[in-house]
Amino acid sequence: MAAISNLIQDAPGLTLRVKELEEQHLAFRNSLVCAFNQMLDLKDLNTGVHSTRLAEWALRVARKIEIPENRLYQVEVAALLHDIGKVGVPDSILKKSGPLTIEERALINRHPEYSWSILRLFPGLEEASLYALHHHESMDGSGYPAGLKGNDIPMVSRIISVIDAFDAMVSNRCYRQGLPHPEAIARLVRSGGTQFDPDVLRVFIPIAEQEAAEVFEAAGTSMSAVL
Repeated sequence: MAAISNLIQDAPGLTLRVKELEEQHLAFRNSLVCAFNQMLDLKDLNTGVHSTRLAEWALRVARKIEIPENRLYQVEVAALLHDIGKVGVPDSILKKSGPLTIEERALINRHPEYSWSILRLFPGLEEASLYALHHHESMDGSGYPAGLKGNDIPMVSRIISVIDAFDAMVSNRCYRQGLPHPEAIARLVRSGGTQFDPDVLRVFIPIAEQEAAEVFEAAGTSMSAVL
């Protein structure tokens, strides 16, 4: 009876200690996520900045699609670190100015698997690791690494696929200039139903167009003058 009484008396202290440990764990996990994103910046500045933009867009799309609030952290991490596996791809391939060989393309296509193999090791990021693994799948089954099709592809992976492709198209790279915004949108639309989820496109395209209008307005240029 004395032991039970002591446990009852210590319960508030134990509860507080458990809460402190949980907060420490979350803080450590968040620090790891930030550290990984910083590592992407060090590997390739474009990749790190690209990932930060994707995390912001992914959350906006996810909320409009009504993905539950308690899953948004996984959405954010998956979008932020979907390319972490590129640390396993040599710079000579990532920054190559000319066409990739078949062997080089096969290697760079492994980066979603590398991302999954890194993220899945951390408790609490298993869900995000699966989203990162499948962000290059296509609605018609022609994507990689698993050749998933349609609704077999996780919704968050489908979101990342759309915004990843759009940002890559409009961004300047060492091997090419970014596409004009209207052309990038047109390419997304043309690939709706084959590469991209049409439902995600319907949500994301207005977001992309709104941001483009804001950029032009801040620069003092009308959209019509550019289009």
